[in-house]
Amino acid sequence: MGSNSMELLGIEPLELQFPFELKKQISCSMQLTNRTDDYIGFKVKTTSPKKYCVRPNSGIVPPRSTSDVIVTMQAQKEEPLDMQCKDKFLVQSVIVAEGTLPKDITGDLFMKQSRNVVDEVKLKVVYVPPPKPPSPVREGSEEGSSPRPSLSDGSTLNYQEMQTTRESDGSPSLAFVKAQMDQEGFTPETSALISKLTEERNSAIQQNNKLREELDLVRRELSKQNGGFSFVVVAVIALLGILLGFIMKR
Repeated sequence: MGSNSMELLGIEPLELQFPFELKKQISCSMQLTNRTDDYIGFKVKTTSPKKYCVRPNSGIVPPRSTSDVIVTMQAQKEEPLDMQCKDKFLVQSVIVAEGTLPKDITGDLFMKQSRNVVDEVKLKVVYVPPPKPPSPVREGSEEGSSPRPSLSDGSTLNYQEMQTTRESDGSPSLAFVKAQMDQEGFTPETSALISKLTEERNSAIQQNNKLREELDLVRRELSKQNGGFSFVVVAVIALLGILLGFIMKR
Protein backbone atom coordinates (compact mmCIF):
# COMPACT_ATOMS: atom_id res chain seq x y z
CA MET A 1 0.00 0.00 0.00
CA GLY A 2 1.13 3.57 -0.61
CA SER A 3 2.51 5.97 1.97
CA ASN A 4 -0.99 6.95 3.05
CA SER A 5 -3.04 4.71 5.27
CA MET A 6 -6.30 5.24 3.40
CA GLU A 7 -7.71 2.05 1.85
CA LEU A 8 -9.96 2.94 -1.04
CA LEU A 9 -10.64 -0.58 -2.34
CA GLY A 10 -10.80 -3.92 -0.58
CA ILE A 11 -9.06 -6.54 -2.75
CA GLU A 12 -9.59 -10.29 -2.57
CA PRO A 13 -7.50 -12.34 -2.85
CA LEU A 14 -4.16 -10.70 -2.16
CA GLU A 15 -2.45 -13.71 -3.77
CA LEU A 16 -3.34 -14.75 -7.32
CA GLN A 17 -3.20 -18.54 -7.61
CA PHE A 18 -2.90 -20.28 -10.98
CA PRO A 19 -3.20 -24.11 -11.29
CA PHE A 20 -0.23 -24.35 -13.65
CA GLU A 21 -0.51 -26.55 -16.75
CA LEU A 22 1.75 -26.46 -19.80
CA LYS A 23 0.30 -25.09 -23.06
CA LYS A 24 -2.98 -24.07 -21.43
CA GLN A 25 -4.50 -20.67 -20.67
CA ILE A 26 -5.38 -20.34 -16.97
CA SER A 27 -7.58 -17.69 -15.37
CA CYS A 28 -8.29 -16.48 -11.87
CA SER A 29 -10.41 -13.62 -10.58
CA MET A 30 -10.16 -10.91 -7.96
CA GLN A 31 -12.85 -8.73 -6.42
CA LEU A 32 -12.51 -4.99 -5.91
CA THR A 33 -14.88 -3.76 -3.18
CA ASN A 34 -15.67 -0.08 -2.64
CA ARG A 35 -16.87 0.43 0.93
CA THR A 36 -16.83 4.25 0.67
CA ASP A 37 -19.44 6.73 -0.49
CA ASP A 38 -17.16 7.94 -3.32
CA TYR A 39 -16.59 6.76 -6.86
CA ILE A 40 -13.26 4.95 -7.07
CA GLY A 41 -11.22 4.69 -10.25
CA PHE A 42 -8.74 1.80 -10.50
CA LYS A 43 -5.95 0.57 -12.74
CA VAL A 44 -4.22 -2.84 -12.69
CA LYS A 45 -0.55 -3.17 -13.66
CA THR A 46 1.78 -6.19 -13.84
CA THR A 47 5.52 -6.77 -14.10
CA SER A 48 4.87 -9.18 -17.05
CA PRO A 49 2.34 -7.45 -19.35
CA LYS A 50 2.97 -9.86 -22.27
CA LYS A 51 2.30 -12.87 -20.08
CA TYR A 52 -1.06 -11.81 -18.62
CA CYS A 53 -4.33 -10.43 -19.93
CA VAL A 54 -6.38 -8.35 -17.45
CA ARG A 55 -10.06 -7.61 -18.14
CA PRO A 56 -10.85 -4.89 -17.29
CA ASN A 57 -7.44 -3.43 -16.54
CA SER A 58 -9.02 -0.14 -15.51
CA GLY A 59 -12.47 1.12 -14.56
CA ILE A 60 -14.71 2.67 -11.92
CA VAL A 61 -16.24 1.01 -8.85
CA PRO A 62 -19.42 2.84 -7.69
CA PRO A 63 -20.00 3.50 -3.97
CA ARG A 64 -20.79 0.47 -1.82
CA SER A 65 -20.38 -1.98 -4.71
CA THR A 66 -18.01 -4.63 -6.05
CA SER A 67 -16.34 -5.19 -9.42
CA ASP A 68 -14.74 -8.39 -10.69
CA VAL A 69 -11.42 -8.45 -12.57
CA ILE A 70 -10.34 -11.54 -14.54
CA VAL A 71 -6.61 -12.22 -14.90
CA THR A 72 -5.65 -14.75 -17.60
CA MET A 73 -2.17 -16.22 -17.91
CA GLN A 74 -1.22 -17.06 -21.48
CA ALA A 75 -0.29 -20.67 -22.32
CA GLN A 76 3.28 -21.41 -21.20
CA LYS A 77 5.68 -23.65 -23.12
CA GLU A 78 8.03 -24.37 -20.21
CA GLU A 79 7.44 -25.30 -16.60
CA PRO A 80 8.97 -22.81 -14.12
CA LEU A 81 11.81 -24.00 -11.91
CA ASP A 82 10.42 -25.40 -8.64
CA MET A 83 7.02 -23.93 -9.59
CA GLN A 84 8.16 -20.52 -8.35
CA CYS A 85 6.87 -17.26 -9.84
CA LYS A 86 8.33 -13.77 -9.39
CA ASP A 87 5.54 -11.91 -11.22
CA LYS A 88 3.73 -9.15 -9.34
CA PHE A 89 0.55 -7.14 -9.80
CA LEU A 90 -0.20 -3.61 -8.64
CA VAL A 91 -3.73 -2.29 -8.12
CA GLN A 92 -3.91 1.50 -8.01
CA SER A 93 -7.06 3.34 -6.91
CA VAL A 94 -8.09 6.96 -6.65
CA ILE A 95 -11.21 8.95 -5.82
CA VAL A 96 -12.90 10.33 -8.93
CA ALA A 97 -15.84 12.66 -9.46
CA GLU A 98 -19.31 11.32 -10.06
CA GLY A 99 -19.96 11.07 -13.79
CA THR A 100 -16.38 10.11 -14.64
CA LEU A 101 -16.30 7.56 -17.48
CA PRO A 102 -14.13 4.41 -17.57
CA LYS A 103 -12.26 5.80 -20.59
CA ASP A 104 -11.19 8.75 -18.41
CA ILE A 105 -9.22 6.45 -16.09
CA THR A 106 -5.72 7.00 -17.47
CA GLY A 107 -2.25 6.73 -16.03
CA ASP A 108 -2.10 10.46 -15.40
CA LEU A 109 -4.61 10.17 -12.53
CA PHE A 110 -2.18 8.02 -10.53
CA MET A 111 0.96 10.14 -11.00
CA LYS A 112 2.40 12.30 -8.21
CA GLN A 113 1.96 15.42 -10.30
CA SER A 114 -1.82 14.93 -10.21
CA ARG A 115 -1.78 15.58 -6.44
CA ASN A 116 -4.50 12.93 -6.10
CA VAL A 117 -4.61 10.62 -3.11
CA VAL A 118 -3.55 7.29 -4.65
CA ASP A 119 -3.87 3.94 -2.92
CA GLU A 120 -1.61 1.08 -4.13
CA VAL A 121 -1.84 -2.62 -3.29
CA LYS A 122 0.70 -5.21 -4.46
CA LEU A 123 -0.39 -8.77 -5.26
CA LYS A 124 1.77 -11.89 -5.48
CA VAL A 125 1.42 -14.65 -8.08
CA VAL A 126 1.59 -18.29 -6.96
CA TYR A 127 1.62 -21.42 -9.10
CA VAL A 128 -0.17 -24.44 -7.66
CA PRO A 129 -0.04 -27.99 -9.08
CA PRO A 130 -3.21 -29.02 -10.97
CA PRO A 131 -5.47 -31.53 -9.16
CA LYS A 132 -4.49 -35.13 -9.78
CA PRO A 133 -7.04 -37.34 -11.56
CA PRO A 134 -8.60 -40.10 -9.46
CA SER A 135 -6.81 -43.46 -9.61
CA PRO A 136 -8.61 -45.92 -11.89
CA VAL A 137 -10.39 -48.80 -10.11
CA ARG A 138 -10.46 -52.16 -11.88
CA GLU A 139 -13.92 -53.20 -12.98
CA GLY A 140 -15.40 -55.81 -10.72
CA SER A 141 -13.21 -54.92 -7.74
CA GLU A 142 -14.07 -52.61 -4.87
CA GLU A 143 -11.81 -49.79 -3.78
CA GLY A 144 -9.31 -50.97 -1.23
CA SER A 145 -9.67 -54.65 -2.13
CA SER A 146 -7.09 -56.59 -4.07
CA PRO A 147 -8.06 -57.66 -7.61
CA ARG A 148 -8.83 -61.29 -8.33
CA PRO A 149 -5.66 -63.15 -9.33
CA SER A 150 -5.42 -64.71 -12.78
CA LEU A 151 -3.79 -67.92 -13.88
CA SER A 152 -1.37 -66.01 -16.10
CA ASP A 153 0.32 -63.97 -13.35
CA GLY A 154 1.61 -66.95 -11.42
CA SER A 155 -0.83 -66.65 -8.53
CA THR A 156 -3.03 -69.47 -7.24
CA LEU A 157 -6.81 -69.49 -7.08
CA ASN A 158 -8.31 -70.84 -3.89
CA TYR A 159 -10.91 -73.61 -3.86
CA GLN A 160 -13.92 -71.28 -3.70
CA GLU A 161 -12.65 -69.23 -6.66
CA MET A 162 -12.00 -72.39 -8.66
CA GLN A 163 -15.57 -73.45 -8.06
CA THR A 164 -16.92 -70.21 -9.50
CA THR A 165 -14.68 -70.48 -12.61
CA ARG A 166 -15.59 -74.03 -13.64
CA GLU A 167 -18.59 -75.82 -15.08
CA SER A 168 -20.27 -78.73 -13.35
CA ASP A 169 -18.09 -81.19 -15.30
CA GLY A 170 -14.87 -79.57 -14.11
CA SER A 171 -14.07 -77.66 -17.33
CA PRO A 172 -13.38 -73.91 -17.26
CA SER A 173 -16.47 -71.77 -17.61
CA LEU A 174 -16.94 -69.59 -20.69
CA ALA A 175 -16.84 -66.37 -18.63
CA PHE A 176 -13.58 -67.48 -16.99
CA VAL A 177 -12.01 -68.30 -20.37
CA LYS A 178 -13.02 -64.91 -21.79
CA ALA A 179 -11.56 -63.11 -18.78
CA GLN A 180 -8.28 -64.95 -19.19
CA MET A 181 -8.16 -64.12 -22.92
CA ASP A 182 -8.66 -60.43 -22.13
CA GLN A 183 -5.79 -60.51 -19.63
CA GLU A 184 -3.48 -62.34 -22.06
CA GLY A 185 -4.02 -59.66 -24.73
CA PHE A 186 -5.39 -61.84 -27.52
CA THR A 187 -6.59 -60.10 -30.70
CA PRO A 188 -10.40 -59.82 -31.12
CA GLU A 189 -10.31 -62.41 -33.96
CA THR A 190 -8.37 -64.93 -31.89
CA SER A 191 -10.58 -64.35 -28.86
CA ALA A 192 -13.72 -64.84 -30.97
CA LEU A 193 -12.41 -68.13 -32.40
CA ILE A 194 -11.43 -69.48 -28.99
CA SER A 195 -14.78 -68.42 -27.55
CA LYS A 196 -16.63 -70.20 -30.37
CA LEU A 197 -14.63 -73.41 -29.90
CA THR A 198 -15.16 -73.25 -26.15
CA GLU A 199 -18.92 -72.83 -26.59
CA GLU A 200 -19.07 -75.79 -29.03
CA ARG A 201 -17.10 -77.98 -26.62
CA ASN A 202 -19.33 -77.03 -23.69
CA SER A 203 -22.41 -77.72 -25.84
CA ALA A 204 -21.06 -81.13 -26.82
CA ILE A 205 -20.33 -81.97 -23.18
CA GLN A 206 -23.89 -81.01 -22.22
CA GLN A 207 -25.31 -83.20 -25.00
CA ASN A 208 -23.06 -86.05 -23.88
CA ASN A 209 -24.32 -85.77 -20.31
CA LYS A 210 -27.92 -85.67 -21.52
CA LEU A 211 -27.48 -88.78 -23.69
CA ARG A 212 -25.84 -90.60 -20.78
CA GLU A 213 -28.84 -89.82 -18.61
CA GLU A 214 -31.26 -91.01 -21.31
CA LEU A 215 -29.24 -94.20 -21.82
CA ASP A 216 -29.24 -94.89 -18.06
CA LEU A 217 -32.98 -94.30 -18.01
CA VAL A 218 -33.55 -96.81 -20.83
CA ARG A 219 -31.40 -99.39 -19.08
CA ARG A 220 -33.31 -98.95 -15.83
CA GLU A 221 -36.62 -99.39 -17.67
CA LEU A 222 -35.36 -102.56 -19.33
CA SER A 223 -34.15 -103.98 -16.05
CA LYS A 224 -37.69 -103.72 -14.68
CA GLN A 225 -39.15 -105.83 -17.51
CA ASN A 226 -39.22 -109.61 -17.34
CA GLY A 227 -38.37 -110.84 -20.77
CA GLY A 228 -36.04 -110.31 -23.71
CA PHE A 229 -35.19 -107.11 -25.46
CA SER A 230 -37.43 -106.00 -28.28
CA PHE A 231 -35.99 -104.93 -31.60
CA VAL A 232 -37.07 -101.30 -31.03
CA VAL A 233 -35.34 -101.16 -27.67
CA VAL A 234 -32.12 -102.61 -29.11
CA ALA A 235 -32.22 -100.05 -31.94
CA VAL A 236 -32.67 -97.16 -29.51
CA ILE A 237 -29.70 -98.30 -27.42
CA ALA A 238 -27.56 -98.70 -30.53
CA LEU A 239 -28.52 -95.24 -31.76
CA LEU A 240 -27.70 -93.67 -28.41
CA GLY A 241 -24.36 -95.44 -28.39
CA ILE A 242 -23.50 -94.14 -31.88
CA LEU A 243 -24.41 -90.55 -30.93
CA LEU A 244 -22.44 -90.79 -27.71
CA GLY A 245 -19.37 -92.01 -29.58
CA PHE A 246 -19.70 -89.22 -32.16
CA ILE A 247 -19.87 -86.53 -29.47
CA MET A 248 -16.92 -87.98 -27.59
CA LYS A 249 -14.80 -87.79 -30.77
CA ARG A 250 -15.52 -84.04 -31.01
